[in-house]
Amino acid sequence: MFSNRFILGIVAFSVSFGLSLVPKWDFNQAFLTGVITVVATYAAALFVDKRRRTHELLILASFRKRIKETEGLKLRVVREIEQIETHRNLLYNETKQLQNHILECRNQRDTLHRELGTFAAQKKQLESELINFRTEIQSLENNQTELHHLLSNLTSEKRRIESNYNAFHAEINQLQTHIQELRQEKQEIESNITLLGRIKPQLEEKLYELRLEIQNLESEKNQQNQLLLATTNEKDDVTATINSLQSQKSQQQEQLQQLKNEVSLLQQERDLLQNQVWELLQQIETFNQETISEDSSEENLEVFPFADLLETEETSDTIPEIWDQFFNQLPGHEFQVLKAIVEQDNPHPTIKKIAESNITMPNILIDSINELASDVIGELIIETTADKPAISPEHIHHVIQMIALYENLMARHASSN
Repeated sequence: MFSNRFILGIVAFSVSFGLSLVPKWDFNQAFLTGVITVVATYAAALFVDKRRRTHELLILASFRKRIKETEGLKLRVVREIEQIETHRNLLYNETKQLQNHILECRNQRDTLHRELGTFAAQKKQLESELINFRTEIQSLENNQTELHHLLSNLTSEKRRIESNYNAFHAEINQLQTHIQELRQEKQEIESNITLLGRIKPQLEEKLYELRLEIQNLESEKNQQNQLLLATTNEKDDVTATINSLQSQKSQQQEQLQQLKNEVSLLQQERDLLQNQVWELLQQIETFNQETISEDSSEENLEVFPFADLLETEETSDTIPEIWDQFFNQLPGHEFQVLKAIVEQDNPHPTIKKIAESNITMPNILIDSINELASDVIGELIIETTADKPAISPEHIHHVIQMIALYENLMARHASSN
């Protein structure tokens, strides 16, 4: 910087000295003008340098501001980059967790599909068993119709014997005892058929519960948070119901075997009765040949009341036909619920035990009875508006008759076994 100013002073002095020396050739004046020119040049240079420095300071201050702004921007960019990296790491971890969760959900879905396949196979087995039960029940009904025809034939034969021969009171009494035994056996068969009819809605109820559980499994498949706990609990419930169904199936098979044995015994007794009736007819024909000439004595004989013997005994516990249908369709554990409501002041503990033994809830049991009553009778028989369930006053008489008839049937079944 100093050398530049020195060169500038020398150049200004030499130029002014030369220009002032050429016209007059006065060295003093030329020297003076050269010195003045040098001073003026240095003053101008200092002024220009000062302005340049101020301008540079302004530019430097603006540059410093820009540098500070760029540094702040750099810090903000660095912070945002760090936040983006942390967010990226979080997203990466979440994606890994989601992938693992998706794999778990797929595995659970595969297990659910397998379990649903096993449930469908078990359902088909139960349906085939139900079809077999229906065929056996149909065969029992056919046997019952045959017994009815046999009884009608016996009544006609007895009436014919009554119109012709009134002297064989002892043999007729023996025949009467046989007919009463047949009636008792007929009632036992009917009670067994009603028991089979009660077992059938229990199986249908179990199938309905299995369908509800399958629907619950399908609905809970979409819930990702509670899937594992719900599926394990429902799997345990389904295994318990399957075990109970298998136990009920074995019991039903034993009961069907007992019914077959009883039917075979009834057929043997029917054959014996037919043989005795034919023997009686032959004896009556021989007696008719011996007593043809005794017409007057036959008019004075008393008429034995065969019609009263052949008619069915009407008891005080007979119920209307619509209530009989309701009686035949109502399961045994629901009869116990009705008995607890009629006989106990606080039936809630008993109903709860019955519901736990049948893997259901007390409200569902009461609703099932009311639904069946609404379908068959057309009205609800249990009132649930109060603190405890109660039978409607207009239906309490029929319900008590049904309970008494059910207890009689169970006592007869127990005695026959």
